[in-house]
Amino acid sequence: MLLFNADLLLDDPFAFTVLIVSVVVSLVIGITVHEFAHAAAATMRGDLTAQRLGRLTLNPKAHLSPAGSIMLLLVGFGWGKPVPVDIFRLRGGRRALAFVSAAGPASNVMLALAFALLFQIGLLSVDEISRDALESLSVRAWASIAGSYAVQLNLILAVFNLLPVPPLDGGGILAGIAPQGALPAVQKLQKIGPMVLLALILSTYVTDLNILGTIFSPVRNLTDILIGG
Repeated sequence: MLLFNADLLLDDPFAFTVLIVSVVVSLVIGITVHEFAHAAAATMRGDLTAQRLGRLTLNPKAHLSPAGSIMLLLVGFGWGKPVPVDIFRLRGGRRALAFVSAAGPASNVMLALAFALLFQIGLLSVDEISRDALESLSVRAWASIAGSYAVQLNLILAVFNLLPVPPLDGGGILAGIAPQGALPAVQKLQKIGPMVLLALILSTYVTDLNILGTIFSPVRNLTDILIGG
């Protein structure tokens, strides 16, 4: 993400700083809640693996992957530390796996709605996101711009992770709800999923096929609607 705004550093260092702070805060919150939701869902369904490993916490240190966080910051996609899940300990088997997988994206949607609510009830305001307000160190202006990024980035995290490609959460949901007869195809997809995902990402950033951009474009419109922009 920041790589595509590198010119902003030279043109407007202040605006670049605002962008960095807003994106970092939003991603730390989003990834932490996302991985915590996986751990909580697995614990609810009887698998205590994540709890024993200290993942049932909202402490960002337990969930942030250094490499994944850097990638998210630089280019807009990345990952947290995967929450270990033992499907044989889950009550409900494959269906429980789908529940645990869906918990992460669902938490990001709820987080985005929670931040959007702050705009709807007037605690944050798009109207106060201005250069003058930021330069005057207006707390509400800084919080508003961070909140707007929190809405958009959490929606992006949810949409991206719902893609039905392993190792994304969508792949886990697919494996959990697929009919028995479709499992061989799902298992094949699990083997090639990482390559498919890499091809999807590379096609977006090194070719003219902006597939992810097309997928995420409705998120920007939805963000504007949710925050009243």
